[in-house]
Amino acid sequence: MGPGKADLLEAIDRCGSISAAAKKMGMSYRRAWELVDVMNKCFKQPLVSSSPGGPHGGGAQLTEFGYLILQTYRNLVAKAVISTAAEFDLITSNLNLPTPT
Repeated sequence: MGPGKADLLEAIDRCGSISAAAKKMGMSYRRAWELVDVMNKCFKQPLVSSSPGGPHGGGAQLTEFGYLILQTYRNLVAKAVISTAAEFDLITSNLNLPTPT
């Protein structure tokens, strides 16, 4: 799980399909589907469930477990940002940046 996969899960949740999420993110359907497949296989339960398209349409949605993993990942990132703020500030305050003209 990383930022790109988390963003894809959020896009699937908003769009209701892997195809629409891929378009929204500027990636191919194949790449999005591969990422979903990897996530579904890596975790003990699937994060996304989908139904094939066709005359009645298809779709995809996050599973309950998918929502749990996504929220847990977002919480982890938020805590990491907070806990490393001092070190990040020290590094960025010592960068030699060009002065705007």
